[in-house]
Amino acid sequence: MLIKTDKDTIQSYLEDSSNLKGGYVEKVVIPGNIAELVSFMKEANAKKIPVTISGGGTGTTGSRIPFGGTVLSMEKFDKISEVSGKSMSAVAGAGVLVEDLKAAAEKKGLFYTSHPTEKTAAVGGTVATNASGSRSFRYGPTRKYVRRLKMVLACGEVVEIARGQRHLTRADPAFKLPGGREIIIPIPAYKMPDIKSSAGYFAKDGMDMIDLFIGQEGTLSVITEVEMGLVDRPVSIFSCFVFFKNEGDSWDFAEELKKTEALNILSVEYFDHNAVRLLAVKNKNIPEGANAAIFFEQDTSGKNTDALIGYWEKMICDHNASLDTTWVAMNERDAALFTQLRYSVPEAVNDIIRRTSYRKFSTDIAVPGDKFREMVSFYVDTFKKEKLEHVIFGHIGENHLHVNILPGSDDEMRRAQELSLLFVRKGISLGGTVSAEHGIGKLKHAYLEEMYGTGGVREMVKIKKALDPNCILGVGNIFPKENLI
Repeated sequence: MLIKTDKDTIQSYLEDSSNLKGGYVEKVVIPGNIAELVSFMKEANAKKIPVTISGGGTGTTGSRIPFGGTVLSMEKFDKISEVSGKSMSAVAGAGVLVEDLKAAAEKKGLFYTSHPTEKTAAVGGTVATNASGSRSFRYGPTRKYVRRLKMVLACGEVVEIARGQRHLTRADPAFKLPGGREIIIPIPAYKMPDIKSSAGYFAKDGMDMIDLFIGQEGTLSVITEVEMGLVDRPVSIFSCFVFFKNEGDSWDFAEELKKTEALNILSVEYFDHNAVRLLAVKNKNIPEGANAAIFFEQDTSGKNTDALIGYWEKMICDHNASLDTTWVAMNERDAALFTQLRYSVPEAVNDIIRRTSYRKFSTDIAVPGDKFREMVSFYVDTFKKEKLEHVIFGHIGENHLHVNILPGSDDEMRRAQELSLLFVRKGISLGGTVSAEHGIGKLKHAYLEEMYGTGGVREMVKIKKALDPNCILGVGNIFPKENLI
């Protein structure tokens, strides 16, 4: 087991994409195997030492930033032990990079559906937040594909849970550990929205036990290994950037894409006028006068290419976009360049924040489909009144946009905070979630309470204390430390 105490070395574990400041820790522990991890957890639990699990550092809510105690890095759990076409699954350590798992799957003609923006995201982190990425429009979030989890609890006990193995009900909430001890899991009464969500603990009467640990943000267990379901790799993927002078036209275009099921769309991504401006920094060929863009991917396997082209030409023109300024990926190289360009927007946002002493305020709100137009119009109308630097982009296919407010002064910090809460309340009023894929972390406690109320948060705390009585794991994630007293 490696132990790092050098301040310069530790510094890299005190940073992530949230730009949350002030983190500190005494040491970083890097176990090389399960036995070392179990030994470490038993000691930490006995001494009540806080443990913050460190993933790839791509999170936006400060979950990996420690405030005391010890950082636990899972970077040595980086082996892919199996990729099977027969079972359509892969078994990977929590520290495996998503990009590496995708590459391993594709070598066997398979497809790992999670497609996060961040290339250095780790598999364990995507499970811990129920991440999804752009292709969840077609495939759904990570939760749908998690078949089995191997974990170490705060007490040091190793547990494995397979999907379908145990269902929890309010009448029978007992979780029996391998050693024979039973833990009673008090299932909360709050109702989750019927859309993709990563806001707090999954809770339903009759829920599959495994779902409790997906989206837990490192507060209930240490995930060590994941068995993920895979799908057949599309033989061919058509991808396209369409630019619009009017943002409303881009929303209408996206809506038609979403409704046309026969097209087998994989992803539909939106970029507002400020996001297009950032795209132009990376690519000088962005059309002049473009105020919005839609990027989409389509599985064209077995489809008539000529017929598709004719359909797209008509649809693009019907929504007041120009064929002359529309970009189409004609080969895998072009498709990869498109993907890189799409990824450049959040990277550019993070670069802006790194150059300032202020953190960004980033919302992760998703709403039901029939409420999306009202939500996006609310964003636009609000920013017409509030002249704050902002960038809006994201998964319009799932009615889920990331609104990034980039303050440049103390006064703008205050206003950005107020606006974010305003957006959260609007999203909740429309039946949405305050976090569709990033989780709550240390920055969005107030949003979770807005969504579920004080009572709902208390119910989550009861689950936390049932599985981690000494409250050492992920302190400050999902709910404030003070709630655990």
